[in-house]
Amino acid sequence: MIEDIMPAAVAAVDTFEDHEVELFPEEEELVAKSVDKRRKEFTTGRYCARVALGRLGLPPSPVLPGPRREPTWPAGVVGSITHCKGYRAAVVGRTADVWTLGIDAEPNEPTPEGVLGAVSLPPEREMIAELARGADKVAWDRLLFSAKETVYKAWFPLARTWLGFEDAEVAINPDDGTFTARILIEPPVVDGVPLDGFTGRWLAREGFVVTAIAVPALTT
Repeated sequence: MIEDIMPAAVAAVDTFEDHEVELFPEEEELVAKSVDKRRKEFTTGRYCARVALGRLGLPPSPVLPGPRREPTWPAGVVGSITHCKGYRAAVVGRTADVWTLGIDAEPNEPTPEGVLGAVSLPPEREMIAELARGADKVAWDRLLFSAKETVYKAWFPLARTWLGFEDAEVAINPDDGTFTARILIEPPVVDGVPLDGFTGRWLAREGFVVTAIAVPALTT
């Protein structure tokens, strides 16, 4: 499913079932005392990551969390992992092809009470209300939440700074499966480029909403 909204240069792997895989010792240490649910999420996420790395012709390697719990990848690789109940996915690409990646998956159902107000800006809430008047069976508030999670996942590996829900304004296009994000804080300059926004894609299928950002590598 996730591969349908990723470019050809990105290796994308997802699953609706949990998979066993022998973890590297460094990975095993992270979940040695975890409850079964957390262990399955972690292990299946690493399974997806290893398969995706293999599709790039790279050997398995440990994927450990960084300072903000973001996955860290082998040199020359960018990637992202997501999991929710019933779905896990990982995407990776070579830095020669992709500048940054971010993905998120959520159940296609309304967010719990109070969540939308906590994660959205007034224009976004107006947008969600307008979208909800349509006939599409999409939980637009959940899709907005997913898009904002994806924005952060694409942002942090480049900026290395926190980005709050209120620091980016997302606009969802219901017709072509895209969204845009405008960064509202002073944008950092990364590789000579102001990091002031992203364009992503989304889909709603199989009971989930999935969002993705894949920024092509910069050309000189």
